[in-house]
Amino acid sequence: MKTPVTVLGLGAMGTALARAFLAAGHPTTVWNRTAGRSPELDDLGVIRARSVVDAVVASPLVVVCLLDDTSVRSTLQPAASELSRRTLVNLTNGTPEQARRGLDWAAQHGAQYLDGGIMAVPGMIGGPAAFILYSGSAEAFEQHRDDLAVLGRPTYVGADAGLAALQDLALLSAMYGMFGGVAHALAMVSSEKLSPTAFTDDLLVPWLTAMLGSVTRLAKDLEYGAESGAAGSNLAMQAAAFGNFIDASEAQGVDPMVLRPIHSLLDRAVAEGHGDEDLAVLVRLLAKN
Repeated sequence: MKTPVTVLGLGAMGTALARAFLAAGHPTTVWNRTAGRSPELDDLGVIRARSVVDAVVASPLVVVCLLDDTSVRSTLQPAASELSRRTLVNLTNGTPEQARRGLDWAAQHGAQYLDGGIMAVPGMIGGPAAFILYSGSAEAFEQHRDDLAVLGRPTYVGADAGLAALQDLALLSAMYGMFGGVAHALAMVSSEKLSPTAFTDDLLVPWLTAMLGSVTRLAKDLEYGAESGAAGSNLAMQAAAFGNFIDASEAQGVDPMVLRPIHSLLDRAVAEGHGDEDLAVLVRLLAKN
């Protein structure tokens, strides 16, 4: 028989997690603060626990997917005495420090702990494109690797429980930064009543795809140092041109709020003597340490 699993939390993501476990044949117990949430799971054979304590007792593998760290703590506290010898997997979005505190709290109650970062939207769970970062107990990860694989490709990133959250938030930061730029670009195009669909399909997506290649070079420059004279578009040139982005946006009636921090960062890099360098220097300027 496959490992029994408990899922705490039946929001959109928690429901998707439970559905994936059920589809893979895992006996699946669920608990949600509001009873009866996601009734479609009943037809799939889900077991509904009356209390969070009953839910934790039901399975050796307990997966938590709630709103935030505060809700995780308040939900688990009544069941703390039942966590001994179980594996607690926290897939709630949080910070590295919250994950480290979670590991310490779980250890105090005799549980193994994994913190996770879900790199998927609910509809992707159980599909080939989904992957989930895990950090914390290596023993727990190896024990439950196959169980967790039904949700998405399991990727272990280290014993430091905070590393999954760190990389999860880093990936999401890059995504939101890209979407912020895309939103600004579409606002610019829409200001002249051009087709946003045609612009996106014919120009924006091919351009962003081509630019992705420079991300790898930026990372290599950061880690190993850029070759002398390697900056193809030095920061002095980019800073000088960036004012046009702001001016043109305002002229088109588009708020340049997404662009202003980048403009400030470029100007700072030039002012601090990095005008002949490339974008990798911006990472060092952002890092406080």
